[in-house]
Amino acid sequence: MILVCGDPHGEFEHIIQRVQQAKPAAVIMLGDLCLSQPFEQTFASILGLTDVWFIHGNHDTDEVRYHDHLFASSEHNLHGRVVEIDGHRVAGLGGIFRSQVWYPPEPPKYSTRQDFQTHCGKGNLWRGGLPRKHRSSIFPEDIEVLQGLKADILITHEAPGEHPYGFQAIDDLAQSLGATTIIHGHHHDPFSYGAQNRINIGLRECIEISSVNDAGGSFGGPNKITLI
Repeated sequence: MILVCGDPHGEFEHIIQRVQQAKPAAVIMLGDLCLSQPFEQTFASILGLTDVWFIHGNHDTDEVRYHDHLFASSEHNLHGRVVEIDGHRVAGLGGIFRSQVWYPPEPPKYSTRQDFQTHCGKGNLWRGGLPRKHRSSIFPEDIEVLQGLKADILITHEAPGEHPYGFQAIDDLAQSLGATTIIHGHHHDPFSYGAQNRINIGLRECIEISSVNDAGGSFGGPNKITLI
C-alpha cells in the first residue's frame, strides 16, 4: 500500500502517525512541505519503516530554509523520475506553471533553465543560478525529461485539465507516459473529478492506494482517509 499525502504545509505528525499505524510500503508527499528543519530530521522516526518520497510545490521556494531543507534530500525526490513503488511505476512532476516561464496553453517564453538564467539579469540570480522562486517553476525541459518513459501513475503538484485551475499539459504528459491515473495536490479544497483516475488530495489529506493485484496488474481504488 502507498500513502499519498496532500500539501502538509509544515505539519507532519498526521503523516508520521499514519505510517506508524498502517506501515505502508511508501509515502509520497505532493509538495508544499515547507520544512522548518532538514528532511531527514523531520522524518527520522519513519525513514526506517517505509520509503519516503516527495515532489516540490510552489511554496517550497518561498524561503531559503524551505528550499535547503527539502532539495538537499535528492534521494527522496520523485521529480523528473519514474520509480517502481509497491508494484506501481510512479512518475513525479513537481512545481507549478508560471507566466514568466510557461503558462500553457500559451507557448513557453523559456524552454530551459539555462535560457531563463541568460536573460533574467545577473541581479536576479540566486547563488549564481536560477532565481529561488523559479526553482519551483515548471520548464518545458521538465516535461521532456519524462517523455519516452513509462508509468502507471503520474504524481504532480499542478492539476490536470479537468480541474477549474488545471492544465491540459498535465494530461498530455500522462498520456505520453501511458499513465492512467493522475494524483495531485496544490488546491487545498479537494475537487471531485467523478472518476477514480483523477484525484485531487486536499490540504493535509491522505489516501491509500492498494498494491497491484496478481490478476490484472492494475491497482485497486483509493481508500480515502481524511486527517485533521
